[in-house]
Amino acid sequence: MDAKEIAKYLLRKINENIESGVQEEQLEEFVKILIEAYKNKKIIGVVGAGRSGLVAKSFAMRLMHLGFNVFVIGETITPSLKSGDVLLAVSGSGETTFTVSAASVAKRIGAKVISLTSYPNSRLGELSDVKVVVPGRVAKASDDDYFSRQLLGIHEPLAPLGTLFELSTGVLLDAVVVELMEVLNIKERDMMEKHATIE
Repeated sequence: MDAKEIAKYLLRKINENIESGVQEEQLEEFVKILIEAYKNKKIIGVVGAGRSGLVAKSFAMRLMHLGFNVFVIGETITPSLKSGDVLLAVSGSGETTFTVSAASVAKRIGAKVISLTSYPNSRLGELSDVKVVVPGRVAKASDDDYFSRQLLGIHEPLAPLGTLFELSTGVLLDAVVVELMEVLNIKERDMMEKHATIE
């Protein structure tokens, strides 16, 4: 298959993942927690490793544009989470060491943990108050620590493992942004005021 055919295949699989794999009630609970955090000025921390981390950071950027008090876990300016704050953790396998560790600490201090994962019974899933199951991760990586795999030069194939999860999660989170805009009555012009001006 050439790149165009692969892209069409991926689009079909993303549609299938979201259409038949994501449960509406999980999404509703996720959005409800975000709205409560917004109204109560709670901190939302996002965490993920590798491409899942990039998806999480992309969502954090949009939440910032919406006026949420949001930070990326591991960055130098990120404040500590407290009881009642929210941690959003993105991990296809639900076993990535850094992400699971962050969720464990958040749970211990009384923050609400939301996970987006393909494996609801994973360690991350067990720590979560709300699990949004996003299909696409067809197999767990052999080594559960993303950073260890990178240091050892172990890279995963394109579509079979994490790619469909990451793409599906990115689309789903962008849809959540639009829902938040509608619920909170935030217009694109309002978001533009927070958009980067130094480029």
